[in-house]
This record gives sequence, structure tokens and C-alpha cells, in this order.
Amino acid sequence: VYPRNDLDYAANFLNMCFSVPCETYEVSPVQARAMNRFLVLHADHEQNASTATVRIAGSSQANPYACIAAGIASLWGPAHGGANAAVMAMLNQIGNKDKIPEFIARAKDKNDPFRLMGFGHRVYKNYDPRARVLRESCHEVLEELGAKDEPLFQLALELERIALEDDYFVERKLFPNVDFYSGITLRAMGFPSEMFPPLFALGRTIGWISQWKEMIEAPD
Repeated sequence: VYPRNDLDYAANFLNMCFSVPCETYEVSPVQARAMNRFLVLHADHEQNASTATVRIAGSSQANPYACIAAGIASLWGPAHGGANAAVMAMLNQIGNKDKIPEFIARAKDKNDPFRLMGFGHRVYKNYDPRARVLRESCHEVLEELGAKDEPLFQLALELERIALEDDYFVERKLFPNVDFYSGITLRAMGFPSEMFPPLFALGRTIGWISQWKEMIEAPD
């Protein structure tokens, strides 16, 4: 599907993902805003694994395509760019709202290998400010699509409620993070979880290129 000159980047991206040549595709402003926020908030984020990888590859004077490829390889891991896909896998593992107490208890048990994905952050020891923005878009998208009644999203919203109210999570500052909301939002918009890391990379690439350019142009 060819791009349309009357659409901005995020709307054009959705159009090229979901339209078909024989029908007119109306891009939802709510979903376009959510996609734009997702891309902007993932653009760059301190010296994380993938950004550091890009800079290390660039230090050998590798060309920018090779450096970005190295960053993508680093991003692919479930502890980095695959974290929002891991959120969806966790929700599918829990299955329904009735099982939440069991899995919350398991998450609190240090001897149990189960971990709640999409909660807390290694850098943000309080509420992830990106999550606050994506939370708004997540709820807007679910509302527009009438998806709040679907079991998977009901489960996610109940987990969100518990994490924001349960003393165990509040005291340890294990709030829902950007991966929690981005996974739910992308899934509602029709993206399979296999696409989550590529979408993350799409947003992050502009940050990687900026980091590479800054390093290459530095006199020392």
C-alpha cells in the first residue's frame, strides 16, 4: 500500500499496516495519537543495552546500517525490546481474572520463579512518566474499540488496579510501566506480539542514529 501525502507519520504507518488497496481506510485519530505517542516515547532512553550496543559498534567506525543492526539484535531480548510481548504472554498464562489472586501470591513469593511482567523499572524507582502518558492512550484505544469487555483486557485492567492499590506493590514502587501499557495498546490495535519488538525498534531508531551521530562527530 502506497503512503498518503495527506497523513502524518503515525497515521500513514497505520494506513500502510492495515488498509487494503480495494477499500478506503479511515485512520482513527485516537489510534494515530496512540501510535505517535508510542513512537515518541520509545525514541531514546538513556544508555540502555541497545543504545550502548549501537555506540560500541560505532566506535569501530562501522557504518550506521551495521550499527543499527547491532542495536536491533540487542533490543530483541525479552528483558529489553521484548518486554511488552512478555506482558501479553503473562496475561495469556494467567488466563482470567479469577486466577489473579493466585498469581499475585506467586509474584510475592521469592521462591516462586513467576514474575509479573510490565511492572517496575530499573531506572525509574517511582512511577515511569512514560507510562502515565501511554496509560491515557491505552484506555482511549480500549474504549474506542469496545475492547474493555474482552477477558484479556479485563484481566489487564484488574492487574493495573491491584498494582496501583496493593500495599506490596506500592511500597516497592512496582507500578505498571511503559511495556505494560504499550503491549495492551498494540494488541488492541491489531498488532501480533511478534511485531512488538520491530515497532519498538522503529521508534528507537531515531534515538540510536542521534547517539551514533553525536559520538562520530565528537572531536575526541
